[in-house]
Amino acid sequence: MKSIRIGTRNSALALWQAREVARHLQNNNYLTEIVPIVSSGDKNLNQPLYSLGITGVFTRDLDIALLNDEIDIAVHSLKDVPTQLPQNIEMIAYLERDHPEDILIRKESARNKEFHELKLATSSLRRRAFWLRNYPTTEFSDIRGNIQTRLQKLEEGDFDATILSLAGIKRMKMEIDYEMLPLMICAPSQGVISVAGHTEKPEINEIVSQINHKPTQVCVEIERNFLSTLEGGCTAPIGAYAQIMGDQIRFKAALCSLDGKNCIAVDENFDYTLNENFGEKFAKVILENGGKELMAEIKSQI
Repeated sequence: MKSIRIGTRNSALALWQAREVARHLQNNNYLTEIVPIVSSGDKNLNQPLYSLGITGVFTRDLDIALLNDEIDIAVHSLKDVPTQLPQNIEMIAYLERDHPEDILIRKESARNKEFHELKLATSSLRRRAFWLRNYPTTEFSDIRGNIQTRLQKLEEGDFDATILSLAGIKRMKMEIDYEMLPLMICAPSQGVISVAGHTEKPEINEIVSQINHKPTQVCVEIERNFLSTLEGGCTAPIGAYAQIMGDQIRFKAALCSLDGKNCIAVDENFDYTLNENFGEKFAKVILENGGKELMAEIKSQI
């Protein structure tokens, strides 16, 4: 069989994730080739993107490459993947989850400040809302870019700290001081590397499915079903984390208003059964307890 062409964005973290998928496939004696995808500007499809449901800002280019047969599989940070996938694209494998937590990174000048005194840089509605829930007077700045860019902006900008995913710091082996944030609930499927494939390539999909980590799949499908049921196409401050604990799963999740003043949460331990959609079940609990009105409020404000 020819090499499996692994599509990836071309950031340092994305390339690390693609190499990790390649390593798993090579351990199963398959040849791989990493194909960095830079831009969708010169790609053509017979159908317009909106009709294919291609919406993810971080996944769009790879979706197009997959549909154009420029790559065989695409590697993503799963939290960037929309819950509604484009036609003919399916998730075929999840690597074992590592480090789902959010962390706080300060600049040296803010080392001795209390949490409520910090000026924070984050563009994440979820991180802002969960922080405001605890520290309602916090000032925020927007910050975007890869890890290295954000850390540089932290040093140069007029703010004290930023919040990042621990997984990125660990994967890049960055020697940096950070603080854990138990007040946060991570984004659904944070800390998970996923692999998407084309539905018309069953042979390749079967090969790649061999590297799937089933316990991770069980957890992230609960989280993504929860997100999908709540969202309705709206970006909202939603945290969700499922964890296998012995014979049970613990599911912890919350929907917050943008200002953090109104949070509707669930924290449940349950026995897992294959035929029940637990993510949808817990999302409906949230919606029935004021979540429907809160989602409408968030949509009107964004």
